Amino acid sequence: MSNSIKSMPFLEKTCSMAGNKNFDPPAAALNELLVKKIPWWKRSMDTVVSILGLILLLPLFLCIAIYIETVSPGPILFKQKRVGRGGKLFDCYKFRTMKPNADSTMHRRYLEALIKGDTNSNSQPKMIKLLGEPQIIPFGNVLRESGLDELPQLFNVFLGDMSLIGPRPPIPYEVKEYKTWYRDRFDVLPGITGLWQVSGKNRLTFNEMMRLDIAYARDVTLLGDLKIILLTPYAVVRQFKDYLRKKAMIQNPSVTHQ
Repeated sequence: MSNSIKSMPFLEKTCSMAGNKNFDPPAAALNELLVKKIPWWKRSMDTVVSILGLILLLPLFLCIAIYIETVSPGPILFKQKRVGRGGKLFDCYKFRTMKPNADSTMHRRYLEALIKGDTNSNSQPKMIKLLGEPQIIPFGNVLRESGLDELPQLFNVFLGDMSLIGPRPPIPYEVKEYKTWYRDRFDVLPGITGLWQVSGKNRLTFNEMMRLDIAYARDVTLLGDLKIILLTPYAVVRQFKDYLRKKAMIQNPSVTHQ
């Protein structure tokens, strides 16, 4: 399958070993040679900001944790294997917004449809998040659309598995569906926010997201990262407004929203 992950040996091995945290040493060493070096300024900024964020946002972390435990007893954090720089697997952390042991079948099918699109028209649907999932906890969508559920990823940034800025970290079963030209996005660390997030996010198709990810990976600059950080709050507000608009349309289809 020339279009699939099988044409990317290091990613194919990553997905087949989803239960392990790292590659075999030879494969990991090879990946370090194939991907770009992390700029010193980027790692320095990630370390400083993640430490400050984890300290300053601790009260907010506690409030969210108490709420989740109250409405849905179980783990506060959701840990999931994601594919990072060079195809390395790592544990990605988020606040849990779904019921414990939620079935991922619907999400798998949704991602597959986003990537493959309409084979007849060679088009892809917009990356609209699934709404009304019965497995989501009360106000879980609010945590998702506001980005609050991703705040624990500051710990991933501190550990060096992620960066503040970069492509979103994909799930192994998602990467299995990737086309060959997608692989350049793995040249850099995945990020909490990125060029895709501030360029339209859910208003774009999967291929449009990939083009933005690759464009970022090919031209990582301090000025570019600072610009993305400054644009992120506006992008979050716009995304949340889109969510409220879609929710209102679902609850009252007769109302037309501009």
